Amino acid sequence: MTASPSSNIPISDQQVKHLEFIQAIVTRLGNGSFLIKGWTLTAAGIFFAVLSKNLSWKIAVTGFMPIAGFWLLDSYYLRQERLFRKLYDAVRQPGSTVEPFAMSVNSYHSAVPWVDVIKSHTMRNFYGTLALVNIVFLVGGIVKDRPWC
Repeated sequence: MTASPSSNIPISDQQVKHLEFIQAIVTRLGNGSFLIKGWTLTAAGIFFAVLSKNLSWKIAVTGFMPIAGFWLLDSYYLRQERLFRKLYDAVRQPGSTVEPFAMSVNSYHSAVPWVDVIKSHTMRNFYGTLALVNIVFLVGGIVKDRPWC
């Protein structure tokens, strides 16, 4: 038995193992999120390279699709990570009522709303910046194609 950092009440070896399992899931979700961001930069970079050579509002509109799709997918991973962190916090409490080795996060869904994750500063900073760059290309394409009198 080891002592809990928040108190002197020991937590069981079973709880420690359960925490290790949850932490492994959180780590995998974090790695998945990192890979998604890499794919996003690759896809957005391809669109931006094409747009820099051939400015077109149609291509710019199409460029929003991977940004939005990856934003939602990355938000899913971040939400799952936050749900498992809630489970972790519940398991680490001395005398926890969480069933040993339970991995269900269903009871935490209301504590981690989708909208809050999608609009989190992490998501807005990364994907919002890419969307803003794409908007600049979109406006440039509209201005280029618009017949001015």
